[in-house]
Amino acid sequence: MEHERADVVVVGSGFGGSVVAYRLAAAGRSVVVLERGQPYPPGSFPRRPGDVSRAFWDPRAGRHGLYDVWSFGGCDAVVASGLGGGSLIYANVLLRKDEHWFVQEEPLATGGYESWPVTRAELDPHYEAVEAMLGAVPYPLEHPDYADTPKTIAMRDAAAELGLDWMLPPLAVSFAPSRGAEPGIGLPIVDAPYGNLHGVPRRTCRLCGECDMGCNDGSKNTLDHTYLSAARHHGADLRTMHEVREIRPVTNGGYEVSYVRHGPGPRRGVIRCDRLVLAAGTLGTTYLLMRNRTRLPGLSGTLGSRFSGNGDLLSFLLRAKDRSRIRPLDASHGPVITSAIRLADDVDGTPETGRGGYIEDGGHPAFVDWLIQTADVRSELGRAARFAVQRLRALVTHDTNLSDEVSKLVEPSDLVESSLPLLGMGRDVPDGRLRLRGGKLDVQWDLAASEPHFDRLRATMRRIADVLGAEHTGLPAWLGKRIITVHPLGGAPMGRHPGEGVCDAFGEVFDHPGLFIADGSVMPGPVGPNPSLTIAAFADRLATRLLYGAPVRQTVPVAAATGRTSLSFTEEMAGFIVLGASDPRWIPVRGRHIGDRLAFRLTIRVDDVDTFLGEPEHLARADGWLEASFLGGRCDVQRGWFNLLVPGAEPGSREMRYRLWFTDAAGQPRTLAGWKDVHDGPATRLWHDTSTLYARLLYGHVPPGEDAAARVAGAGTLHIQPMDLAVMLTSFRAEGPHGVVALARFGRFFVGQLWDVYGPG
Repeated sequence: MEHERADVVVVGSGFGGSVVAYRLAAAGRSVVVLERGQPYPPGSFPRRPGDVSRAFWDPRAGRHGLYDVWSFGGCDAVVASGLGGGSLIYANVLLRKDEHWFVQEEPLATGGYESWPVTRAELDPHYEAVEAMLGAVPYPLEHPDYADTPKTIAMRDAAAELGLDWMLPPLAVSFAPSRGAEPGIGLPIVDAPYGNLHGVPRRTCRLCGECDMGCNDGSKNTLDHTYLSAARHHGADLRTMHEVREIRPVTNGGYEVSYVRHGPGPRRGVIRCDRLVLAAGTLGTTYLLMRNRTRLPGLSGTLGSRFSGNGDLLSFLLRAKDRSRIRPLDASHGPVITSAIRLADDVDGTPETGRGGYIEDGGHPAFVDWLIQTADVRSELGRAARFAVQRLRALVTHDTNLSDEVSKLVEPSDLVESSLPLLGMGRDVPDGRLRLRGGKLDVQWDLAASEPHFDRLRATMRRIADVLGAEHTGLPAWLGKRIITVHPLGGAPMGRHPGEGVCDAFGEVFDHPGLFIADGSVMPGPVGPNPSLTIAAFADRLATRLLYGAPVRQTVPVAAATGRTSLSFTEEMAGFIVLGASDPRWIPVRGRHIGDRLAFRLTIRVDDVDTFLGEPEHLARADGWLEASFLGGRCDVQRGWFNLLVPGAEPGSREMRYRLWFTDAAGQPRTLAGWKDVHDGPATRLWHDTSTLYARLLYGHVPPGEDAAARVAGAGTLHIQPMDLAVMLTSFRAEGPHGVVALARFGRFFVGQLWDVYGPG
C-alpha cells in the first residue's frame, strides 16, 4: 500500500480546492490534490450522442465520466467529476453575493436560523482576487461581432418593458486573445506566465452555446486553465482518478487520507498531511464526513443541515413571436448565459417584497437538452415511461444515484429557433437535511417553505414570456413538481460555534485543528446568484488564514493565553515599478508613463504591543500579497518585515520600512524593499511623506542590511489613496487583555513621532 506525506492534501479540484491548492503551493507548501475524475483538455469533451451517454459518473457501472446525477426526494442534483470540478460544466457567471443577503439570525420555518458569520466587506478583497485570476468580463454586446445576439437583446427588451433590473454579469470567458485586447471570435489565446497544464492551444469564444457541455475550444477560463495550471507551476502534485474514501486524525497531529485509484487495476493508497482541505463539493464532502464520522469524534451535530439548491428553477420559453412572425431567440448563439435580471429582496430595503433572486438566459447545456425536447414533444412518452420505471426501482432500493439511467435517456436534441431556457435562482429556504440512508446519501427536504420564492420566479418568467409573445412551461409533467439544481449548497455549514455550524468562518472544522472545508457545503444558506465566485472567494480567504493566521485554532486566543496584547491593521498601496531602474527617487515624475503597475495588500501584525513599542526597531510582521503583470499576477508574501518610524539616514528623520519576500510566477525568488521617508519640513509635507513608498525590486530573498550587495530588478514609487487610508483606519484590531489601551498607546506613539518631526521646535 502506498504511504507518503505532504504539507497539505486537498480533496477535490473545484472552486474551493483549486484556489487553496494554488495559494498554498505559491507560498512554498508541498500540496497534493486528489481528484476523483479525469482531466479534460480542449477537444476531449463528448459531443456525439453515444459519447454523451457514456459521459456519466457511476463507478459501480464502470462509468468515470463528467456528469454526476443524483436523485433525492423532490430534488435532483447535477454536479461534475473532473479536473477543474464544476467549472468544467458551469455557465461562467461570476456574481458577488449581494451585500444585504449575508443575513443574520433569519428564522427558518422548520426551526433554527440562517446566519452568515462572514460579511460582504470581508469577502470583497477575495472576490477581487478571484475575478482577476479568472478574467471576469461582461459579454461584449456593444462590439460588432457580438451585437447580434438575439437572446440577450430579448432579455434586455423584456426587462425594459417590465421595469426589471437587467445586467450583463461578469463571465469567466476569453472573448479576447489577451486581457485588454480587442475581442474577436476564434482567435488564439495567449497563455498566462504560469502556462497551461494541458499543453493544448486555446481559442476565444466561438459563441456556440456549449459551455455546459465542456468547452472544446478552451475559451472558458476554467480552473484547469487558471488556478490549477498555476498551482502545478508552483509545484502542486495534481492526481486525477484518485477518490478519497477514508480520513482519520493522526495521534501526533495531522491527518491520514486513504484513497482508491480508478482505472485499470485500481490501487489503494494512503497519504499523511499536516493539514487536510476537503473540497469535494457539497454532496461529496458531506458524504465523506458522514462516512467517517466515527473516525472524527466530536463533529458538530449540524452536519447535514442547511441544505438548499440555491433556489434553482429551470423553465422554458417556447414559440416566441413578434406580432405574427416568429421571434428568433437562437439560444445556441453565444455563451450559455449572457445576461441576468435581478429581483430585489425584502432585506434590500426596497418596496419589493419576497426573497431575492436572479433570472438568466440559457443555452444548450447537454444535461437538459432532453428536458427541453420533452417539454413540448409528446412522442417522448415511451422514453419517459422507461425512465419512470427506473425511478420506481430506485425508490424501492434506495438507490439515489441515477447517472446510469439518465445516460440512457439522453439522445440528440435540437432547440426550436424561437425557444429559450430560463435559469432562475435565489434565496430559497435552507431547511433541507442530508443524511445517510442504507449507507447512501439522501436528503430530507420539504420545499413548502421555499414555494413563495419559486412562485415569484415563475410569475416573473411568465411576464417575460408574455412580453416576448412566448409560451412559458416548466419541466415535463412526467417529472412531477421536482427541482433540478446544479448548485447544491450546505451540509457542513460554517457558524460561530459548534452549535451553529460544522466549521468556523474560515472553514476550519470545530474541534479538529488543521481540518478545513472549502466548497459549497460550508454555505449556511443560499448564495442567491451563481455561487461559484463566493465559494472561490471563501477559499481564498481560508488560504490567507491558513498561511498567515494562527497555524491551528486554539481554545483561547494566543494573545490572551500568554497575557500579551496583539495588534493588527491592513494597508493597501499601488504605484509603478520601472524595470531596469535602481533609484526610486526619480520615478515620481516619469514612472507612471514608463513603469509597470504594482500593488500590494498587507496585514501588519504586532504580536506584543509592549515589546513593539519598547524596542528601538519597532518590528512587526507583514503578511499578504503583491500583484503585478510583470511578476505573473498575484504573489503571496512568504515572509515580511515592517519597521515603524525608526531613525532614518538624516538626523531627526524617521523611516517606515517594508521588506517582502515572495516568489514570482516563473518561480524566481524576489524581494520588495521600500521605505517611507519622514523628515524635517513643513507640516504640509506630512501627507506626502507618510503616503509615499520608495521601493526597489531585488533579485533573490535579500535579508535586512544586505541591499547594497543585491542585484536590482527595478525601482519605483507606491502611494496610498485617501479612501484606502480610511479603510486602513477601520481595520485596526487589538486582541488580548488590554486591547483598548494598546490601541491608544500605539496611536500616541505614532502621533508623537510625527510631532517630533513636523512640530514646531
